[in-house]
Amino acid sequence: MPLIIKKTKEYLIINKPAGLIVHGALHIKEPGLADELIKKFPKIKKVGDDPARPGIVHRLDKPASGLMVVAQTNDSFDNLKKQFQKRTVAKHYIALVYGQIKADEGVIDFPIYRSKGGYKMVALPRTVKREKNPLGRAALSEFEVIKRYINYTLLRVRIKTGRTHQIRVHMAAYGHPVVGDDLYGTIKTKIKNQKLGLGRIFLHAYRLEFDNLRGERKKYEIELPAELIELLNTKIK
Repeated sequence: MPLIIKKTKEYLIINKPAGLIVHGALHIKEPGLADELIKKFPKIKKVGDDPARPGIVHRLDKPASGLMVVAQTNDSFDNLKKQFQKRTVAKHYIALVYGQIKADEGVIDFPIYRSKGGYKMVALPRTVKREKNPLGRAALSEFEVIKRYINYTLLRVRIKTGRTHQIRVHMAAYGHPVVGDDLYGTIKTKIKNQKLGLGRIFLHAYRLEFDNLRGERKKYEIELPAELIELLNTKIK
């Protein structure tokens, strides 16, 4: 069940748990966050431009957790949507990845392209024959190291774009897949995922910043969920 962190007349701040899908689709029939929101806040059904996604202006992957903002009015929906389009919303994540990253910080800007199968994304080279790659959509992720372990690195990541699976795709292409990610991991990391038994990916949206309708900058931040803290304290070396 999602946890309501903050409720205002304009919007809701939600802590989405891992394992909960944001909204359904033609091929996805399981109940999601959108269904829970309609039950608790029936008026939200009229907010937004898609009845299947009431008030929803952005998403988090099903196996990830963390902060989301959901509009409660159409004015707020339009305001938030414009900010996401202009990339003025600040989205910060904590991720645990395989391997030890030597650089203290870095930028990953591989374009992202949807694979032929449709369910998986692919990171592409930036250039082809010394020219900008015509395929894929621009994607930019910034990271900084929080802590290095022997076989892992704990990162703080900020995404400037909001592509599907962006952090997961970028970290895999960078050679450091996100812990728990079987979709973009290697054969070796998939085996390690089974041993760790986390049951989700180690990706958590811990901070969110945006402007409300009065132009005030609002900032929300939450801690790591208990299962991620336990993993760091008991199984990571």
